[in-house]
Amino acid sequence: VQLQASGGGLVQPGGSLRLSCAVSRDINSISFMGWYRQAPGKQRELVALSPYGRSTTYADSVKGRFTISRDNAKNTVYLEMNSLKVEDTAVYYCNAEDYGIKYWGQGTLVTVSS
Repeated sequence: VQLQASGGGLVQPGGSLRLSCAVSRDINSISFMGWYRQAPGKQRELVALSPYGRSTTYADSVKGRFTISRDNAKNTVYLEMNSLKVEDTAVYYCNAEDYGIKYWGQGTLVTVSS
């Protein structure tokens, strides 16, 4: 599975961004799609998880502000990010997990700064 993330950039606090993850395979056949992030000097953390056929889950720090969604026709997963905060600054990675194997995209940098 190959993943291509895009959509990162520089945004002011309170602003919005939408990240996209193009997947090389039918995402309906993938058990989990998710977004992770890694801030400088910190470990990679789960941001949002979309299990196939089940409810999505979010990190407490982004609940109510971020939304993960799937476009099955385009084999693309999105992360809509609103009310961005300085502490959301990180490299965001798209992730697919199937049969216990995790696949990672190259990451896209999100910088929240005034």
